[in-house]
Amino acid sequence: MISVHSAAKPVRALGDFFALAADTMMLIPRRPFAGREFILQTWFVARVSLVPTLMLSIPFTVLTVFTLNVLLLEFGAGDFSGSGAALAAVTQIGPLVSVLVVAGAGATAMCADLGSRTIREELDALRVLGINPVQALVVPRVLAATLVSLLLSGVVIVTGLVGGFGFSVFVQNVTPGSFVAGITLLTGAPELGIALVKAGLFGLTASLLACYKGISVGGGPAAVGNAVNETVVYSFVSLFVINVIVTAVGIKATA
Repeated sequence: MISVHSAAKPVRALGDFFALAADTMMLIPRRPFAGREFILQTWFVARVSLVPTLMLSIPFTVLTVFTLNVLLLEFGAGDFSGSGAALAAVTQIGPLVSVLVVAGAGATAMCADLGSRTIREELDALRVLGINPVQALVVPRVLAATLVSLLLSGVVIVTGLVGGFGFSVFVQNVTPGSFVAGITLLTGAPELGIALVKAGLFGLTASLLACYKGISVGGGPAAVGNAVNETVVYSFVSLFVINVIVTAVGIKATA
């Protein structure tokens, strides 16, 4: 039988997470802003995420384009290959691939860094000095991850379209002109806007989860490792839930 204490623990943790998220949102416009920390974290997340993102975007797009082209060529509609590739790259592959890497590489590093600071009592030392750890450490990391997710989403979209073009034209013999002409057939400014909203929400959620797990860790180094693992799992689950919700709302709004 599950005790009341065991049932209340995840509820309490969820409440603490939303409290941290609210504090972070309220502290973003307030001074002093940790500009140097923001620049360092932005460069770090971009540096560890760029190459893996590019390496993942090409096979994801090629697999999607290959599957779609097989179906289209069966119906004699290979000229619409560009439409499917653009729709997949903009609405799904771009935001998802970029933030999976951000969550798997950048967010875990944030969690490990903050977790190490927590067990060394550095955050308590900051509080004694009158410095708010959320404003000094969490806010710049959240903004950095969100910004990098937005930028990487655009890079993945362009890379995916170029990779899909090359695969469709040179492997599946799709006409180059028809591929390019079909890119804007189903994909326009609304779809691009939805993709950017997704990428921003993904980066925001993953970084908030990482920071929460990092500053709430208890125990020794083993607890930090567990927090990093939990960050990856919770981030991926949250990202797919957000993707379903935003996609459904976006389709309704643009229909």
